[in-house]
Order: sequence, then structure tokens, then C-alpha cells
Amino acid sequence: MHGIMLPEIERLLILQERDQRIRAFQAELKTVPLERKDLEARLAAAAAGADKAKTALRELEVEKKRLEVEAQGKREQIGKFKAQQMQTRKNEEFQAFGVQIQHFEAEVVKIEDRELEVMESIEAAKPVLAEAERNAAEAKAMVARQIADLDAKDATLNEQLKTAEASRAALAEGIDEDLLDQYNRLFRSKNGAAIVALEHEVCTGCHMKLTMQTLVHIKAEKQVTHCEQCGRILYLA
Repeated sequence: MHGIMLPEIERLLILQERDQRIRAFQAELKTVPLERKDLEARLAAAAAGADKAKTALRELEVEKKRLEVEAQGKREQIGKFKAQQMQTRKNEEFQAFGVQIQHFEAEVVKIEDRELEVMESIEAAKPVLAEAERNAAEAKAMVARQIADLDAKDATLNEQLKTAEASRAALAEGIDEDLLDQYNRLFRSKNGAAIVALEHEVCTGCHMKLTMQTLVHIKAEKQVTHCEQCGRILYLA
């Protein structure tokens, strides 16, 4: 005990309130990067959705082009077989060319059927892409607004933290060094509650009943008194 009068306790209570505010600002500031990360992830997911839809449509268009080229190649081959068939004098060769022509014509039909399927898929993919791009654009605008709000929140919190820290430093200046050191250690170890009220002869920090001797010291208001159970500094509510 240091024989410090009750005004020191009042001063420490104000200091504790500042420290609690500083702690709250610091905790909130820690959430800002996490919120930003979450927003960026949402934006990336929306952009990825649009990219996926774009890739799917592009692949279908490439497939359609490939089928067109393949069908055209087969048709040209049919044309060559027909020309060769007309030039041959041999019946066997004529029939052989006929078999080849039929084979290639059947392949062309298969390719054209596949082309139709691909064209239908392209028509179905276009509105999917349009919606994905619309979602990505909306997400981009929304995230940009939310990040701007987050930046403003970050700036405000930093400003409030700076003010609270300056106020805290000024408050701490006149307090006895030993008492301040005790208070600082308690604030850290007791989750921001270094000084607590005495209510109905019970410490509101640990909820334990105090001894008669401790009660006498607190009620006398002549010295700083600690709870004998948890070590917190006590004051009369």
C-alpha cells in the first residue's frame, strides 16, 4: 500500500476507461484487414464465375469452328471421290469409290448433328455469361463502395486511437509510478479490469466475499486496497 488518496483511484478509473477504449479501437482495427480480405474474396469469386462462363462459351465456339472445318474437309474429300468415280472405267473401282462416298457422307451427317448440339449449347451459354458478367460488375461496384467505407472506418479508428493514446499519456503522467505499474500489470492480466467496484462486500472482479480487514481499509478511503483473492484494485461503488 502506498498511502495514495482516493483521487488517485478516480484518476485510475478514468485511465482504465481510456485503456478500454484503446483496446476496443485496436481490436476493431484488427478486423479491418480481415473484412477487406473477405470482400476481395467475394470479388474474386464473382470474377472467376464470369471467367468460367466466358471460357465455357469460347470452348464451344472453338469446337463449332473445328467441326465446321472437319465437315468441310470431308465434303471436299467426297467431291474428289465423286470426280474420281466419274473418271474410272472399272466397275470395281466405281463401287469402291461409292463405298468411300457413303462412309464420308455418314460422317458428315454425324458431324452436322454434333454441330447442332454445339450451337444449342452456345445459345444456352450466352445468357449464362451475360448474367455472370452482370454479377461480376455488380460485385465490383459493391465491393468498391464497401472497401471505400472500410478505408474511411480504418482512418477514423486510427484517429480515435491516436486521440485516446494522447489522452491516456496525459492522464498517466501524474500517477505514482509504482501504482501505475501495478495497474498496468493488472489491466493486462485481468482482461481490462484492473480496478473494480466493491458491492455488497463482494469484489465484482472475482465475485468473492472480502475479509473484514479489507472492507475496513476500503471504507476508510485512505489507501489503495487490493482484493485478497484476485489482486484487483477496489473502490466503493
